[in-house]
Amino acid sequence: MNFSIIKRTLGWILVFEAIFFLVPLIASVVYWEEEFFTFLFTILLCASVGGLCLLGKPKNKDIYAKEGFVIVALGWIVMSLFGALPFVLSGAIPSFVDALFETVSGFTTTGASILSGEEIDGMARSLILWRSFTHWVGGMGVLVLMMAFLPLSGARNMHIMNAESPGPTVSKLVPKMRQTALILYSIYFVMTLVQLIMLLCGGMPLFEALNTAFAVAGTGGFASSSSGMAGYNSYLQIVVTVFMLLFSINFNSYYLLLRGKVKDAFNAEVKTFLIIVAVAIGAITLNLCFTQIDSFSSVGEALKHAAFSVSSVISTTGFATVDFAQWPLFSRAILILLMFIGACAGSTGGGMKVSRWIVLGKGAGHEIKRMIHPKQVKKISVDGKVVEHEVVRSINSYLVAYIFIFVVSLFIISLDPVLTGDFESAFSSVATTLNNVGPGTGKIAGPMGNFGDYSIVSKIVFTLDMLIGRLEIFPMLILFAPSTWIK
Repeated sequence: MNFSIIKRTLGWILVFEAIFFLVPLIASVVYWEEEFFTFLFTILLCASVGGLCLLGKPKNKDIYAKEGFVIVALGWIVMSLFGALPFVLSGAIPSFVDALFETVSGFTTTGASILSGEEIDGMARSLILWRSFTHWVGGMGVLVLMMAFLPLSGARNMHIMNAESPGPTVSKLVPKMRQTALILYSIYFVMTLVQLIMLLCGGMPLFEALNTAFAVAGTGGFASSSSGMAGYNSYLQIVVTVFMLLFSINFNSYYLLLRGKVKDAFNAEVKTFLIIVAVAIGAITLNLCFTQIDSFSSVGEALKHAAFSVSSVISTTGFATVDFAQWPLFSRAILILLMFIGACAGSTGGGMKVSRWIVLGKGAGHEIKRMIHPKQVKKISVDGKVVEHEVVRSINSYLVAYIFIFVVSLFIISLDPVLTGDFESAFSSVATTLNNVGPGTGKIAGPMGNFGDYSIVSKIVFTLDMLIGRLEIFPMLILFAPSTWIK
């Protein structure tokens, strides 16, 4: 294990986080808030600890797969611990466990919150902005951003991107990983800026537009007020609906579109994702029209709310325009299913990823054909390319680990007295945190509720689930595996 390069990389993470804190620091100056001193202290602390970690250049700068996973897992934990400090030091969230939950929810772009609407409305604007900005930072990944500006480890930083980027595989857009990271973040920044301009054109105030743009870009879901997205006009809700879907698509597709490769951009995963969205919206709209049409002024309004909710859940953003926990069971069942499907690989969205489901589906079909024709030799292919055995094995291992973690988490959460036999709340709470969605469909942590009433043990489990889900399970498992630390 190359401890020197791990320490050095963690130092750079803290230095970058100190730079990130400048955003809420500036906001505290603009709004004349006393939280200025809180952010200033946190910046100095982050920079000091990060600077100490950067002392002494390591002789060996190589990063192998094991170091890559450890760096990413430790990096996200350290970043979350320091990111929670402003909430605790300012007194906005006195409990460190609650503050850590909120911060991890932000960085992992989950959007689950322990705060009530009244608490959000009474919070300093600089803290609200930091809360939303964590979505934007965590959406593409802080280590991907670092790679765009720092030559961390030569050609071997591919292991870092593999460990942090969502999805079963990570491909290089250009030969150098540093250029790939820069291209991805450039696309990410431009899309965020375009969205911000469109929100401002719809009459959304600048502060709220910034918070919304950060949350949607990272597919997070933290709202800047208690009314959330329900308080905005139809234009703004439609803009958010469209951009939630856009940020759920693999960013490689946008790069291919820019190069004129339209056919390659609309690959099997993107097509499947769009088909799932269209079918889900249609099914929920019909269900609402036949059962709850009196709740909407027209079929068009039912369609709008169905489209928003489907986009919010499958992109794992977690915004809500209505309380879909009150919708018919059929519609809620579709939304829960979408939590597990998730967005495309290489996007800022969470969930299990559409690409994994495509490979799993093709694998099941391939196995059936093999049973019928035992001598037939045929490999699984997607978009005309053979899926390597290592990828299939990795996806199968991911699914087994995912189910195990989900079941263990559910059993622990079910002991929480606050649930009082509410299985839907327990199930959807684990599903929404492990898949980085945000709101559940139950009575407690639904779109109009929060996670504040859960016990400390449950909040710790949810916090770990959010980290495990965002980092695609294995980096966290490798971090805590004894064999990782044995020479």
